Amino acid sequence: MPTSQTAAAGVADDLDHLNGTTLAMEEINAAGGILGRPLKLFVTDVDKLSPESCQQAIAACVDAKVDAISNAFLFVPIPAMDASAKYKCPYLQGNTQRAATEAFKANPTKYSHIFQTDPSEVHYGYTYPVWLKAMEDSGAWKPKNRKVHIVQEQVAYCQTISKAAQQALKNSNFELAAVTDIQFPVQDWSPVIEKLKQTDAGAIMIDHWVAAEYAAFCKQFVADPVKDSLVYLQYGPSQPEFLTLAGEAANGFCWSTVLGVYADERGNAFRAKYKKRFPGVMGLVYTGNGYDIAHYLKAAWEATGDPSNFKAVCDWVRANPYRGVCGYMDMRNEYQEAAHYPDDGHPVSASELEKGMSQLYVQVQNAEHKIIYPYDIKQSKLQPAPWWG
Repeated sequence: MPTSQTAAAGVADDLDHLNGTTLAMEEINAAGGILGRPLKLFVTDVDKLSPESCQQAIAACVDAKVDAISNAFLFVPIPAMDASAKYKCPYLQGNTQRAATEAFKANPTKYSHIFQTDPSEVHYGYTYPVWLKAMEDSGAWKPKNRKVHIVQEQVAYCQTISKAAQQALKNSNFELAAVTDIQFPVQDWSPVIEKLKQTDAGAIMIDHWVAAEYAAFCKQFVADPVKDSLVYLQYGPSQPEFLTLAGEAANGFCWSTVLGVYADERGNAFRAKYKKRFPGVMGLVYTGNGYDIAHYLKAAWEATGDPSNFKAVCDWVRANPYRGVCGYMDMRNEYQEAAHYPDDGHPVSASELEKGMSQLYVQVQNAEHKIIYPYDIKQSKLQPAPWWG
């Protein structure tokens, strides 16, 4: 497990992934292990933003002769994929990056062992106007205008999401009104909020990724808000420190993840187990992903009977979907990535909840995360934000 422990980015997500995997390992070993052998974790530090560090982390896993690699995500995934290409043990991750799965599509032999256990980030952009329409149709949100203002960070992940959203908005009944650039780290959100007020869009997308900076945004925004705007924060609020840092200021903001623990019977059982083992605010994304990957590998190893036969294990994963606490992982497509639900008209999408992995749209209500969309998996309805009305 390449795990960011000392770098500037990704420590919270990777600790979630490690904790979820640890919980799975403890369950598996308590039940007798895998094929009579205990599961053991090899953990190595990584800087997600450094190509060299990503390569070195994977090389360390290869040197340790691991039976599989489980990873949350890397911002520069291709060098890491290349570092594993000769060794070819199963490499399962939640990278959420179409650039990485495009590399598999272009060279399926070289990258045959690499599986993206969640949908790609393009769906964040493609589904955004779908969600806006759903919130309007529900009657919970009455847009003051049809304008959308996107604030975008500069990493490729955020840029890809912004481009997909801009493309999708052209085919919707909303219109792009403005795009504002930000650069990590954001020290002061005041100039951004001033631009948001000038545009006065009915819908605002903050396309960033750092939980602590989102928390700072929420505090500054609620002190001087854009009245009656529906504000969406891309992904980052899923990290545990967001609620801890933002507190009551987080109420009313919405966010989403294409990879998250469901609030169905299976998901709630996992949440209860996780909170008992790791008390405190629970991250809702990589906790479940780490857990699911470990159990997916267990199923593959037991089905093939030989963890050292990497090709047989990878062939099994490719041919056999797995339903975990974060939804359904089906690698039988040209990108070798989980299908996205709801169907947004773009590859790879699923038309039924139990044939894909559901994007979870969440609103912070009373300082708690509540799933509000898709409706077949919701915990609550969209509530009026404190700066509305």
